[in-house]
This record gives sequence, structure tokens and C-alpha cells, in this order.
Amino acid sequence: MTEYNSSILTTDYGLIVKKDTQYVMQTYTRQPIALDHGSGSVVFDTNGKEYIDCVAGIAVNNVGHCHPRVVEAIKQQAERLIHVSNLYYTEVQANLAEQLVSLSGMSRVFFCNSGTEAVEAAMKLARVNTKKKNFVAADHSFHGRTMGALSVTHKEIYRGPFEPLVKDVIFVPYNNAEAIASAITKDTAAVILEPIQGEGGINIPSDDYLKEVREVCDDTGTLLIFDEVQTGFGRTGKWFCKGHFGVEPDIMTMAKALGGGFPMGAITARDDVTFGKSEHASTFGGNPLACAASLGAIEAISEEKLVERSNEMGNYFKAQLKNIKRDDMIEVRGKGLMIGVELNTKCADIVNYAREHGVLLNCTSDFVIRIAPPLVITKEQIDTVVNVIEQA
Repeated sequence: MTEYNSSILTTDYGLIVKKDTQYVMQTYTRQPIALDHGSGSVVFDTNGKEYIDCVAGIAVNNVGHCHPRVVEAIKQQAERLIHVSNLYYTEVQANLAEQLVSLSGMSRVFFCNSGTEAVEAAMKLARVNTKKKNFVAADHSFHGRTMGALSVTHKEIYRGPFEPLVKDVIFVPYNNAEAIASAITKDTAAVILEPIQGEGGINIPSDDYLKEVREVCDDTGTLLIFDEVQTGFGRTGKWFCKGHFGVEPDIMTMAKALGGGFPMGAITARDDVTFGKSEHASTFGGNPLACAASLGAIEAISEEKLVERSNEMGNYFKAQLKNIKRDDMIEVRGKGLMIGVELNTKCADIVNYAREHGVLLNCTSDFVIRIAPPLVITKEQIDTVVNVIEQA
């Protein structure tokens, strides 16, 4: 048996870039650093430089990097069972399903491997249960990059090269329930919405919007899908963002923070909206290793009260950001530790400056700095980040 050989790893940044350029399809615009390890809210590059991470793997590492509980859960499970497929029962999957039903307030779970797979599953579930085929989605939405999920993703730069996509998707303005009511027809299977739009620019709806959409869907017999891939597991100061608005969907997607950094996705749905035998499947969905990581992450969030911490630190972060004196700042908005700083200039230069000064930030929708750090971030770290943004 060939053992894993850590000696093949390198801290030579130039060599890493050379190999990536030669062997990896160049689909990403990467920042000019190679990350090596991390803990909590900080990561280190191959030169040993430390960064406060306000990207968190794009809202994935809610419990922080390499949380001891997640690491230990993966280690223990890897010594017992890594993968067996869904031809067999496993206790760890059943336990996680029970947890997710309890946390989400829904009835049943289907496991997959990513957010885009969760959206694909939600779309299939809506079609098979309603016997209808059309969807209504929002302008500036992002739901994934596979063909079905891409069909309900709004941005033309993502969609254009791959058309024709799934037909019969109507896009309407976000935060406008009347537009949704006008778009629904007798052939509409579901409305799909992000409770807070992430890639679209951290767009937060009015307090009554989702309630009004729920009423429209009830009146027309249309299913309502909430995409909580980015907003789930404490990110917005609630276990799920729907809790801010008091609205229950028929189907909900989740991923990102679900696995504590391990790739995992799922949908939950109400009891009478479900797949029958062989109507959907996933070879790796709900595999023992992913489920163990997820259970570890959920335990960490609960025991360390990270949902409440997200709300507290988010309020502090926004208050400090609003004190910044910059002529190009338009608005600071967000819930919990899902924060957007909108500028009247593109924010790429600020992201570059921040990286050079030990802070990792991300632009979304070109003009919005997205701040989504691990929920374990400290006030001292927040103060450092705010100072760097002000100086940028």
C-alpha cells in the first residue's frame, strides 16, 4: 500500500502557482497568495503571513478553521467508515437527519454534496410534486452553476455561454411580491428566493416581503423554495434566515456551513412534499464522513452559542463600519455576520489593500464588500478589519 507522503507538499508559492497554471483549468481569478493552514478566524499563507479571514470560504467556515470538534469528528469517523453509498443505512446519517429536521422545522431531508446540487434537488422535487414545470426567480439571484440551478440564476455573464438552459423561468424584481403574483401562471411549480441575496450584493428585503410571497404562493397553489445555502447555520444571527421573517417555505436548500468546511448539501421539505422511490439519488450524498463533520459543526454552533454570537458581533461590526469616514461609502447593511458595504466605486482595490495588510475580504456585485467571517471572530479582530478598510 502506498502511504500518503506529506513531503510532496511545498511552501514555494511560485511552484504552487506554476503547477496550478499548468494542471488546473483556469476558471478562477485567485488572489496572489497560497494559504497553508488556519485556526479560528485566521489563516496563514505559505510564507507564514497571518490574515484575519472575513471570507470564511464564502460563508462556509462558520465555526472557524479546523474547529477541534469538527476535526475530531472527521478523525473518528474516518477510522470507522468513510463511504458505503445509500444502498445501506448508517446511524450517523439518520442522526444528522433528525438534527436538521429539528433545527429547520421541516419534516424530511435529502442529502447531496453542494449548494447547487441542493437547488437541483429542490427544483426536481417541486416539479415531481406539483406536476408543473415553470419557476419564478428574482433579479440578481444566485442559486448555482449547474444547468438547472443556473437556469434560476439571474446574472447573464453566468448564463449566456450555456444557453439554452431549463425553459420557462421568469425573473422578477427582488423585494416585490406583486411582481411574483403577476408572474405566476397555472404551470408554475415554485418560486425560489434567497431570504437575503448574497452574490447579488447582500440585498435585504423589507420585513413583510417574504410573508407576502408566502401568501401569494398559498393563494395560487405554488411551492415556495428558500435558498438558505449562504444564510444558514447562524450566519445571519438565526439558525436559518427565515427565522428573521417568520415565514416557512415548502422546501429549503442548505450547504456551505452545513459540513463545518467539509463539502455537503441538503434540502429539507414539509411532510407532504417528498421524493418517491428512485425519483432522485446521490452516490456520495449523506456519506458517513460528511455527516460526522456536520454533526460536529452543529454541536460546536450550539455549545458555543455561535448563533447568538453572530448577532452580537454582527451588530458590533456594522456599528464600527458605519463610523468609517469614506466619501465613497453608500451603505452598510446586513444581518448577523453577513454584511455588505456598498460603495460608489468598484471595491477590488480595497480587497487588494486589505490582503496586503492582513485582512481577507471579498467583492460581490462589483461595488459591495462582502464581510462573512467565521462566527468566532473577536471584537479585537473586527476593530483591526475596520481600521484596514478605513485606511484602504
